[in-house]
Amino acid sequence: MLFSFNLSLTLLAISFAAQELNMRKSLVLLCAVSAYATAFSQIPGGKKKYDLGNRPGDHFLFQINSNQWSGTPDSIDRHMGSFNRSANLYLMLDKPFKSDPRFSIAIGLGIGNSSIYFKNMNVDIASTNGKLPFNATDSTNHFKKYKLSTAFLEIPLELRFSSNPEKPMKSVKVALGLKAGTLLSAKTKGKTLQNASGTTLNNYTQKIISKSYFNSTRVGATARIGYGNFTLSGAYYFNPIFKDGVAADVKLYQIGLTLSGL
Repeated sequence: MLFSFNLSLTLLAISFAAQELNMRKSLVLLCAVSAYATAFSQIPGGKKKYDLGNRPGDHFLFQINSNQWSGTPDSIDRHMGSFNRSANLYLMLDKPFKSDPRFSIAIGLGIGNSSIYFKNMNVDIASTNGKLPFNATDSTNHFKKYKLSTAFLEIPLELRFSSNPEKPMKSVKVALGLKAGTLLSAKTKGKTLQNASGTTLNNYTQKIISKSYFNSTRVGATARIGYGNFTLSGAYYFNPIFKDGVAADVKLYQIGLTLSGL
């Protein structure tokens, strides 16, 4: 029965990433999963008592992610890097279900980051144009390394399952959730100016900070599955990165590795 339940949770996680659901549908779905987990935990017969005296009530989640945009126009996509790395950090308060401590609800607070690396492209977030300029620089001066980064203050919420809550290091773990955030910063960073042939012109670093083109809030669905302190994790954000009309309707998704107590 445990294998079947874990499989169901995994399939639900895949469904989250594959569909562009709105926030209301996601909340309904999370409530349904929570209700199912509660009902499952109350099935009579063979109920085990767990000693959670040594289990901490809060956990740090540290995530290393690969970031991608969905819905990116070809003119931008061909200038984007293949490994757009970033890191997230959250502090989560974990509350086990009294009826079955294998299940728990966790809520937290932290910083969610994303970075997209570009080759031979300048994203002019300081522009005053109505449209955000994505300027190709294949035949002109450009930066050898260039990225667009955002940082959000986020509140994550997770429904969790641990096969052995008394021994977290020897436990299969699954978590499904939502997170909502508000934009803290948006910036571009370019390093090492080169000419069109790749010759270095200047070794300086350029930083531009502006939030004017970006949506100030975001909501996403999350999923994690793994063993011990390591889980594979994924997140998909429902709302576009940029404000309506200023750029293409691109959305962020992340796939990565999470280190945590659950």
